Amino acid sequence: MSFDISVGPHIRAPYDSKKIMWLVALTLLLPAGAGVYFFGFKALQLIIFTTLAAVATEAVCQWFAKRPITVSDGSAAVTGLLLALIVPPTLPLWMAGIGAAFAIAIVKVLFGGLGFNIFNPALAARAFLLASWPVAMTSWVRPFDAVTTATPLYLVNKLHQTAPSYWDLLIGNRAGSLGETSALAIMIGAGLLLLVGVIDWAAPAAMIGSVAFLSWLLGYDPLFAVLSGGLMLGAFYMATDYVTAPVTVKGRVYFGLGCGLIIILIRYFGGFPEGVNYSILIMNMLTPVIDKYARPRLYGAKR
Repeated sequence: MSFDISVGPHIRAPYDSKKIMWLVALTLLLPAGAGVYFFGFKALQLIIFTTLAAVATEAVCQWFAKRPITVSDGSAAVTGLLLALIVPPTLPLWMAGIGAAFAIAIVKVLFGGLGFNIFNPALAARAFLLASWPVAMTSWVRPFDAVTTATPLYLVNKLHQTAPSYWDLLIGNRAGSLGETSALAIMIGAGLLLLVGVIDWAAPAAMIGSVAFLSWLLGYDPLFAVLSGGLMLGAFYMATDYVTAPVTVKGRVYFGLGCGLIIILIRYFGGFPEGVNYSILIMNMLTPVIDKYARPRLYGAKR
């Protein structure tokens, strides 16, 4: 009998980081396509430009640092694509380019590159853009005719006006960020990722469930709370980030619950109509603490 001796790991996942990133990018084409359908050629320009800006920034940073250029792993492309989907479709291209450069150079590369960033790069870049150019980042238009309007959350929570129909919220016929409007497209893409095991249910279920339950508890429409804003995109594509989310299932549940609570506080008691961006960034800071206390007990160890 012969034995093969080799170093670990001996059990490997079916997907490496490169395959995971390109699978995520592939599913993101669904909400991106919906955004282009509703907001036109300007949205397509924004998606292409922001993605290319992110990839180019990573290549330049790695070239200056004299490190191997690894843009083929897809992580920079996913960051650029996500950033394009969470900004207004009318955002000037030069602002989007600065946001993409900030996401890669400051939030990702400066911390050590893929696997070392403590914040989600796309969300951090959106927060940076919102602080730098608040008017451009809060200018919303209606689909098809590009007439300036308010988002559903602002109409209902701040102006106390009638909400769009559930059908319009589901398919994306409403004002909002480029890729967050069509909840249906996001759910189809996320369903594919769940099916192949790239993401799991813990963080999205806890995040969406807590927002729905707390909205109902406070007397608000829970279905409207779930379908409006960036909740669906944030829950499935940002809260499931391998790098900035907890590593255990229990930890990801805590992470999602914390995001949901912060979203409710900002939406109903704060000055902003939406809180997904900041909720995930705040919980990103707490990920090391969650990992510490959600760590499974070793067999035989005392509590």
